[in-house]
Amino acid sequence: MRRWYDYITVNIFYLGLSTLSQTNGLLFPILVQKFIGETGKATAYGNLRLWTLMVALLVQSATGMLSDHSSLRWGKRRPFIFTGTLFDLVLITSIGLILGLHNNNVYWLFFTIAIFIQIATNFAQGAQQGLIPDLVAITQRGRFSAVKSLFELPIALLLVSFTTARLIASGNFWGALIVIMIVLSSCMLLTLTVRELPATASIIPLDWQPFVRLLSMTGAFTLVILGVGQAVQSVGHLMERWQPSLSNALIMGMVGITAMLATTGLGVWLCVRIGLGAEAKNNPSFSWWVINRLAYLIGVINLSTFALFYLQARLGYTAEKVARPASILLLLVGVFILLSAVPGGWLADRFGHKRLVAWSGLLATFGIAVALIQPNLALIYLGGIMIGLATGVFYTANWSLGTDLAPIDQAGRYLGISNLAGAGAGAVGAYIGGPIADTTTRMLPDQPGFGYIMLFSIYGVMILFSVLAVSKVKLSFIV
Repeated sequence: MRRWYDYITVNIFYLGLSTLSQTNGLLFPILVQKFIGETGKATAYGNLRLWTLMVALLVQSATGMLSDHSSLRWGKRRPFIFTGTLFDLVLITSIGLILGLHNNNVYWLFFTIAIFIQIATNFAQGAQQGLIPDLVAITQRGRFSAVKSLFELPIALLLVSFTTARLIASGNFWGALIVIMIVLSSCMLLTLTVRELPATASIIPLDWQPFVRLLSMTGAFTLVILGVGQAVQSVGHLMERWQPSLSNALIMGMVGITAMLATTGLGVWLCVRIGLGAEAKNNPSFSWWVINRLAYLIGVINLSTFALFYLQARLGYTAEKVARPASILLLLVGVFILLSAVPGGWLADRFGHKRLVAWSGLLATFGIAVALIQPNLALIYLGGIMIGLATGVFYTANWSLGTDLAPIDQAGRYLGISNLAGAGAGAVGAYIGGPIADTTTRMLPDQPGFGYIMLFSIYGVMILFSVLAVSKVKLSFIV
């Protein structure tokens, strides 16, 4: 593909997907708060995050495999992109139709719609990810991937900041939904102009074994998260029956740290054992690498998950008004991730992958401390910039470290396990963390924001633990 607009048409759908994802990240917490109320909003949102992320992981993997083996005359990928987007438009409209409802069952109706939005979105995205490998020569894939990154991060974040975030902040939820539908459908239509010929060679029979393995890993990890999360909620209910006090709230925080550490260790052990079998014993450093990746992402991903609730609690923003500063915070984080990712690769090669991963963990932890030190929006923005810089370096250095640990002839199999760490991080941090924030908030109602200070401190501990985990990684050569 050599025409200048091919860079756009092959990648533009990522702009629609990211606009939908970023706007949902601002709108969905507000809707949960609207349907559930103040006392249980973090728990309910954590529950929503758990199931939507696990569904997204499975659907995206399955659709990618199905589209790989597609022989549809319209093309391998485009029919999936069109179908998924069409269902997304219907489901986004249904979100708008329930905005005025107030009965007790509305949350579960919203929950169901959110699940189906993930199914539709990842049905399209699983196929979209195959366009560059299908259509772009190896010598051009770096440039096409760079354009993909631009659509996914800075352009999408800028678009959301100046459109849907402002509409949400003004209370115009329908306006935000309409903007999403316009952007998503426009990007889909441009993607359909990509010249994708139907498959002419014989189609290799579909091998479901990789998906079954992923299903087993996801199921095992989900059961661990559910079990530990329910234990945390039980402890929280017990603490609330006792006399509410700062000491009991701190005990709840220690329970939360223990729960997340246990889930990280047990979850990774199960997933690596299922994915690699007996080979896992021969490469313990790989398991420590996955633990490092999961622990860091538990901290960073969930800071953004609960950013709206934190800003509300610490700075007193109302439900809708918080969308504006939250979008600016996410924009700063996203831009500085982008700015540090490329030089992070050079620094990792220069100073060593392990060292850069450790440094990024320490910088992110310091950024959290700056954001928590006092209720000041400028300090929160500064902390977000530090976290963004650290995360850009982490993504590059951590992935480079993973490629060092995976056998060359089985890199896809080994590194595929890390996909579960990405999705699992959001599930672990939100499903276990939500009840911690709600419980400690209810226990200390005279200390606004204490529950989210506690929760964000736990995320900081998880990032610090990621530094300890990477120190356990042993390489046969210096990197």
